[in-house]
This record gives sequence, C-alpha cells and structure tokens, in this order.
Amino acid sequence: MSGELRNGTSVAEFYISSFSVSENGRNVFIIIVLLGYLIILSGNVFIISLVCLNPQLQRPMSFFLSNLSVVDILYVSTTLPKLLYISYTDDHFVSYMPCIAQCYLFVFLGDTESFLLVSMAIDQYVAICFPLHYSLIMSKKACMLLAFPTWFMGSINSLIITYFVCSLNFSGFVKIQNFFCELKAVLIVSSSDTTFLRKFSVIDGMFIGVIPLLIILTSYVCIIKTILKIQSPTGRWKTFSSCTSHVTIVVMYYGSAMALYMQYSQEYDTIMSVIFVTLVPLLNPLVYSLRNDDILRAIQKENYGKQDRLKSKKQMT
Repeated sequence: MSGELRNGTSVAEFYISSFSVSENGRNVFIIIVLLGYLIILSGNVFIISLVCLNPQLQRPMSFFLSNLSVVDILYVSTTLPKLLYISYTDDHFVSYMPCIAQCYLFVFLGDTESFLLVSMAIDQYVAICFPLHYSLIMSKKACMLLAFPTWFMGSINSLIITYFVCSLNFSGFVKIQNFFCELKAVLIVSSSDTTFLRKFSVIDGMFIGVIPLLIILTSYVCIIKTILKIQSPTGRWKTFSSCTSHVTIVVMYYGSAMALYMQYSQEYDTIMSVIFVTLVPLLNPLVYSLRNDDILRAIQKENYGKQDRLKSKKQMT
C-alpha cells in the first residue's frame, strides 16, 4: 500500500471497513442508503425553503431550525457519499488528508448542533417565561448573536482536536472499524500514545456535551415552573406542546451521542454511528413538520395555494 512522507513519518492510507454486504445484497444496500440520503436532503431543504420564503415563519425558532437543517445536510453529505462510493466501487481506501478532513467536519458539525440546541432552548425559555418581552429580547440581532458563536465555537474546537489528530503517527495497514473517519475510530488505530488526546477528549466532551445539556435542562426546569403556574389545563398543555419538538430532538441527539461515545465496542460503534449520522438528521424535519403548528399551517397554506393556482389554470383553459 502506497503512502507519503510527512515530517519523516510514514502516513498510510486508511482502510474503511464499512459494512459487510454480500454481492446479492449490495445493490439493495446502495439503494437504501441513497434513498435515505435523498430523503434527508429533500426534507431539510424543504424546511429551509419554507422558513426563507414564508413570512409567517420569520421567527427566532424557525431561524434556528433552518440553521439546524443546514447542519444536518452537511452531516450526511460528509459521510454518506463516501459510503455510497465504497459500496459501489468496493474501494475501501481513503488517503490521509480526506480522512482528516472528514474527521474535522464530523466533530465541527456535531459541536455546532449541540450549541444550536442550546440556542433553541434559550428561545423556548424566553418565549414561555417572558412572553410580553419576547419580541424585544429575541430580536434579529439577538438571534445572530446566538447563532454565530455556535458555528464559530464548533469550528474552533474541531480545529484544535484536528490539530492534535494531525500530530499522531499512522503506519502500516490502518483499518478503521467504521464507515467513515470517526474520531474515536481514528484514535484507536494510531501507533502513537493517545493518552493525552483521550483525556483531552473527555474534558472537551464535558464542555461540548455536558455543559450545553445542563443549560438545556436548567431552561426546562424554569419552563416547567412557569407552565405549572398556568391555571387553565388547556393553557398548560398548549404551552407544553410548543416545546415537544425541541425536547424530542434533544433526546434523540444526546441519547445517540452518549450511546456512541460512552462505550468501547467497535462493532457497536458502527451501529450507533449510523443512528447518529442518519436517524437524527432524518427525524429532525419530520418532528418539526408534524409537531410545530407554525410549520403545519405554512405547509397547509402552501398546499391550498397550489390548489388555487391549479383551479385558476383549469378555468383559464
């Protein structure tokens, strides 16, 4: 296997183990992955288009939702096209720089989504706990001040981790037990001492995962206290139901992330990576389309508009 020299250290190509699929099942597997990829793309593009084109959805939560859809599109585009290529060509090798780039993007997008969920929780907190001051507090400027740091901190944190990964040595036949260059899988196959980087990853995980989750939980404690003060049972349920979409996404994201990073079975890693990479981006637009009243009303209005246009065309002909 060919390799290149980097600072005198042999940098090998990486072998992505991917999935073991028989010749007969390969085409079916490719079709399933391709359909999943297209559904995720179309669903999230639909949400972004709906938010951008519909004046009724020019609200802070919709703004953060469109950011989340962008993250989900980039997420699957970072991993699934390479999986399709491997499955179609049976070429499991990936060179050093593309693997490092994939590792960087995966960490960057995961961090950004974690911070975005915090921004969405803050929006829910202000909307329920300070409804009279909501429009003043959650102005366009405030939304930008919440959104920009999520992308910036995600990129900086991922850059730091990638810098440490680039300092590791990889030599010989390097087999990654996953379907893409995931950080934990890359650390396992390094010939260097990764003790420091593993400890740093734990501390980093506290900052990226635990602290944002605690902020989200704290915001919902305040939200629940406010909801319990509402005297009308109908009012309590209506207020609580406005949070269910965000709560569902938080549970899916952090549940799959903890399942992926809090265990050490390489075979289980691949399964959880599939859930983390595909299921969460697939369900995000579905959850918000089915549970968000504003989104549902916008979809219904769009459908009615199409029907009216079709009727007008028929009458003209």
